[in-house]
Amino acid sequence: MQGRYIEMVLAVAKTQLVTFDEFVEWKPEQGFYELHNGVIVEMSQPVGTHEQVKGFLSIEIAFLVKLAKLPYFLPSNAFLKLPDADSAYLPDVLIVKTANLVNEPLWEKQSTIIQGASIVIAIEVVSTNWRDDYFIKAKDYEEMGIPEYWTVDYLGIGGRRFIGNPKQPTILVHELIDGEYQVTTFQGDARVISPTFPELNLTANQIFAAGMGA
Repeated sequence: MQGRYIEMVLAVAKTQLVTFDEFVEWKPEQGFYELHNGVIVEMSQPVGTHEQVKGFLSIEIAFLVKLAKLPYFLPSNAFLKLPDADSAYLPDVLIVKTANLVNEPLWEKQSTIIQGASIVIAIEVVSTNWRDDYFIKAKDYEEMGIPEYWTVDYLGIGGRRFIGNPKQPTILVHELIDGEYQVTTFQGDARVISPTFPELNLTANQIFAAGMGA
């Protein structure tokens, strides 16, 4: 019955925009959904390799956070919402500043962050909807003021303007400088440089290998 109800709501959402509050009230406990400019988007169930890359990065970054005793944490299911738009995203990996959560009006009841000042890094592991990560989310995360944003394209499926021709697995690190993202590309055995965690010692290939069980 619930599955049928979800299908009906998604069918309506294709023709009628919803607000963020309506989306949160509707959102079922099962499944993955985002809100893109008032449109409910059902996200596909991540495949195993996607989850391996995501898990590997979470562990590596969490280790650095713990080692340096930084006041950050990694929520497993938190939305990033544009303050003035009905869009809400679920990043694959998110590092949050604990101290700033008192300034987040939607955190306690809706596990939602609207201030870039609360975010350390947001990471999207690219899947078939790669345009969302490369175009929409990069623009919106920049607008939110998120200081560092990664797109981890372990499949090498993004646009050639981003990952080259022929296409190859690529990591793009976006660093917010004077309100705009400056992008650095990492491929192969190049060491990935994080402005926030310069001590991170991983190559692009080491991250991609996590998706192959290496």
